[in-house]
Amino acid sequence: MDDSELEVPASSNRVFPPLSQTQRGSRRVSITLLVISVLTCTRALDSISDHMYRMAILAMCTSDNTLDVSKCVMMAVVHDLAEAQVGDITPREGISKQEKRRLEAEAMYNFMHDMLHGSPAALRIEAIWEEYEEGETNEAKFVKDLDRLEMALQAREYETAHAMDLQSFFDSSLPYLRHPEVKQWGETLAQTRR
Repeated sequence: MDDSELEVPASSNRVFPPLSQTQRGSRRVSITLLVISVLTCTRALDSISDHMYRMAILAMCTSDNTLDVSKCVMMAVVHDLAEAQVGDITPREGISKQEKRRLEAEAMYNFMHDMLHGSPAALRIEAIWEEYEEGETNEAKFVKDLDRLEMALQAREYETAHAMDLQSFFDSSLPYLRHPEVKQWGETLAQTRR
């Protein structure tokens, strides 16, 4: 089987195809498929990799010395990794937060344990992703703010390119920014819409 020939077991109750098979004798899908999925799985306006990369660059721009910037960059790069397999699940789809979390956790398990075989790198990625999902640390809160800000940046670019009003994207992101620096960046962005 090559990377393009994924088989879904008939007994599977998954709502998305697995990236690898764990049945005896089957070949594992290469990490190449993961990279291709991340680079080509489209979101509403950009690719997952565009979004994560822009967040990583924003994380490097912070002047907040209390943050572990390296961790923030890594967190930005992996926070939406599960979307390469399950897609960008939005509230409009009617999927509960619990179900979204379950699907994403299953995808991450697949990446970390089936594809990366629980290697030290896999465990590091998984720990950073879990930290982001829990949202308790200053780094996780900061990166969540970057996620919201980057969505607003995307919306602003789309508004400019297509002469549209995407106020709902700004309403669902900018008011929720908490980190002082990211909040300031959001205010600057909002001023460009006036």
